[in-house]
Amino acid sequence: MDTSNRSTKIHVSELRVGMFVSKLDRDWLETPFLVQGFMIETPEEAQTVAEHAEYVWIDAVQSKWVPPEHRSFVEVPAPAKKTYINKVSARKEHGHAIKVFRDARRLTKTLVDDIRLGGTIDTEQAKVTVRGCVDSILRNPDALLWMTKIRDEDEYTAEHCLNVCILAIAFGRHLGMSENELEKIGLCGLLHDVGKMRVPPEVLNKPGPLTPKEFNMIRAHTVLGRNLLLSTPGIFDAVVDVAYSHHERMDGMGYPRKLPQERISYYARVIALVDAYDAMTANRCYAPAIPTTQALKNIYKDRGTHFDEKLALEFIKSIGLYPPGTVVQLHNDMVGIVLEISQKYRHLPKVILIKKGEVPLEKEQVVNLADVEKGLLAREFLIKRALKDGTYGIRVAEYREKGLVFRAAVP
Repeated sequence: MDTSNRSTKIHVSELRVGMFVSKLDRDWLETPFLVQGFMIETPEEAQTVAEHAEYVWIDAVQSKWVPPEHRSFVEVPAPAKKTYINKVSARKEHGHAIKVFRDARRLTKTLVDDIRLGGTIDTEQAKVTVRGCVDSILRNPDALLWMTKIRDEDEYTAEHCLNVCILAIAFGRHLGMSENELEKIGLCGLLHDVGKMRVPPEVLNKPGPLTPKEFNMIRAHTVLGRNLLLSTPGIFDAVVDVAYSHHERMDGMGYPRKLPQERISYYARVIALVDAYDAMTANRCYAPAIPTTQALKNIYKDRGTHFDEKLALEFIKSIGLYPPGTVVQLHNDMVGIVLEISQKYRHLPKVILIKKGEVPLEKEQVVNLADVEKGLLAREFLIKRALKDGTYGIRVAEYREKGLVFRAAVP
């Protein structure tokens, strides 16, 4: 967008809350900012801009920001804030995370198959699955998040449920939820789509356009899930509500009840975000996967209408531009897989380099892109773009199976 006729160039020291930054004095790709153009809503955001630029352009037209104390919508109370620190490195957690993921994958598939065949939900099995995920994520979330990039297209629904569970727990950790709340939000994620097991598979897995009747059958999974969970002993009320409400929207245009935003629970708002993100980044029968960066841009675009605005911004911070397991291409044409994100420089993760363009390297090499900020690595090692899994023949699952990724990873 050309902002030359509408923007004013200022020094970053002049940035104030309420200003709309439309341009930087450097390429957006060289910064941690996901969106090219954003509102400064807190002093901390102004400080972050100052750490990555000297001059910015302020767009005078973008002036619709309203201070929080003057906003009219009803805030949903967030859980009590708890601060977590990683207990081990992602490398050390990786071996344990593989076992957790394999067990959780097996248990989730069994759970989904039982429901599909008309059985009941094994509550204790579901809770065991969630507890294992919580324990791993509390030690270090990156290792298990890496596993969510490994998909089997033939098992989409089961893997989607498990991925939403893992992502919800990791997001809840970022939000400061207690361990008890992490178990609840994880169970909400694991069981949010159980109603789909009662939708005819020929409709659920139809690759072409749905008829109006089929579309209504898909939408009915929220009611089917609620009914199924209501008859399940030992299930938290929040899990029932999330299964029923995770497709409601902030603008009241969701389904099945078109709830106004003040009636949409906090957990339902969290799962709505995680559910949409995982779906967008997976190959589905009716839509191919998109890169993580595009999925996060879609969430940013739909904040306040589809998604809770504050939670959407927190989710983008939590996931980061390049979450573990993302295939990325650097400005020097090197291609690799993100291993672990830096808490300080979230746009500068550790990456295992595998190819230069289409040509495999003689030996995989791990680089810490945070070294760019320290002057120890050339700026050509900055990430140029995120790629879909399988691009340039690089498949995350193959590198997990080879055991190369975390054997090569630096401590």
